[in-house]
Amino acid sequence: MAFLNNWVLTLIMFLPLAGSIIVLLLPKANTNLIKRFAIIWSLIPLVLAIWLALDYWFGYVATGNPTMAYQLMLPWIPALGVNYHVGADGVSVPFIFLTALLTTLGLFYSARTINRRVKEFFALFLFLATGMFGVFIALDLVLFYVFWEIGLVPMYFMIGIWGNEKDRPQYAAIKFFLYTLMGSVFMLLAIVGVYLSTGTFDILGAAAKGVWTNNFTFAALSFWAFFLAFAIKVPSFPFHTWLPDAHTAAPTAGSVILAGILLKLGAYGFLRILLPLFPGPFATFGWIIAALGVIGIVYGALVSLAQTDLKRLIAYSSVSHMGYVMLGLGAAGVALTQTKSEEVFNSAAMAINGATLQMFMHGIITGALFFLVGVIYERAHTRDLSKFGGLSSITPVFYATMMFAGFASLGLPGLAGFWAEFFTFRGSFGIVPVMSLIAVIGIVITAAYILWRIIQNVFLGQYDEHKLEHWTTATGEHADGPTDMARFEKVTLWPLVAMMIILGVFPTLVLGYFNLFSVNLLSNLFKLF
Repeated sequence: MAFLNNWVLTLIMFLPLAGSIIVLLLPKANTNLIKRFAIIWSLIPLVLAIWLALDYWFGYVATGNPTMAYQLMLPWIPALGVNYHVGADGVSVPFIFLTALLTTLGLFYSARTINRRVKEFFALFLFLATGMFGVFIALDLVLFYVFWEIGLVPMYFMIGIWGNEKDRPQYAAIKFFLYTLMGSVFMLLAIVGVYLSTGTFDILGAAAKGVWTNNFTFAALSFWAFFLAFAIKVPSFPFHTWLPDAHTAAPTAGSVILAGILLKLGAYGFLRILLPLFPGPFATFGWIIAALGVIGIVYGALVSLAQTDLKRLIAYSSVSHMGYVMLGLGAAGVALTQTKSEEVFNSAAMAINGATLQMFMHGIITGALFFLVGVIYERAHTRDLSKFGGLSSITPVFYATMMFAGFASLGLPGLAGFWAEFFTFRGSFGIVPVMSLIAVIGIVITAAYILWRIIQNVFLGQYDEHKLEHWTTATGEHADGPTDMARFEKVTLWPLVAMMIILGVFPTLVLGYFNLFSVNLLSNLFKLF
């Protein structure tokens, strides 16, 4: 057990890399072997992530102990003071599990939908998982940066090579790469700045020492450099323009990972680096972060309402939903400047809880929505909403699954999305009430595009067989009309639907982790102001 406690994070992180290497060594012609191996291999990190979640719950959440657990520190580049330092706490453990789950589901779904350059696709997918795990686990800034960059290359190739040719995949891939790379350059400069200020690359050590505590100008410059890198990844308005193109062009599993995990890396950076290392600038500029969140919520929802491409609609909805994350985090920053009271502390804690819940729930819900777009696109070979209608009676399982995901996305009580929005609004309203009231408009518009654009246009009304004459099954065989979800699609989607329902009824299963982290973080920050 001691071995597992020390090495579980390393195993979770590097097992996908080992799997990627093994895939490259397998015979290229034996695609079935490659697919089966990749799926089975991905189950090992998933099982370890489940063990990690259970162990952290009973060992730390249940006892109210917010300690950074499972830490391992080994010298990596001693001449630079860079260490292999990893660990996990209440904010990272749930996202390690979510990454493992969506990786396995993405590989499983791709086994039936990816049929060209199979070896390269599955090797890149596993390699991408290592980069995502690493960001959530790294506690050294250089290590964090390395894993941050690892995720850039596989997604670039997945969009550019396996993207839909109708959606200019090469253009979308280059745009994604350049935007993210620009943010990474600023992040690297900020990391050097942190080292010059504190003498360490260790995230926990730098937070304890304080970054430029006597020089606000330099601290603010480093803050904004990190902010730009993280805001592009979120993506926050106005740094979001790469997202719709990347989502639209990416293969289905690529869109799922992009929305479910990669967007969360930016928001995670706010929680792991910006708030703990730069509390002064975060407090000063928190209202800007909250304002950008509000703009993103309303703008993203309005643009979603105007879309006629189903996948592009859901892509813009991510801009709106990630705006709730920015609103919650910005409100928590503003709380640091207000008169200290129990009410302000509780509101700030709820705002962070809402932001982290939104990150997790959005991964589940929007991941499911992109899988569902893949379900209909594999059959109709179009995402034009005007080409559908009346599918509810013909594809009842697909209709029911989309209803669950759609209603969860609009925040229907009893489903997972409700609690994320509820905590965000409850927390931010006690700190930035005007911004919170404006953001409520986003909920109304979200309901409009889910009910009108998706449910009504695709499923309700009379089915017209002349709108779209050429249908195929999920695996490409000719079909006389729309066919319902195949078994592999149900196996992919129903775990996500089950989580929407379970977490909608009992959100404490994931909220317990986040609340432990947010209360501890704010307790430390409030002592500084």
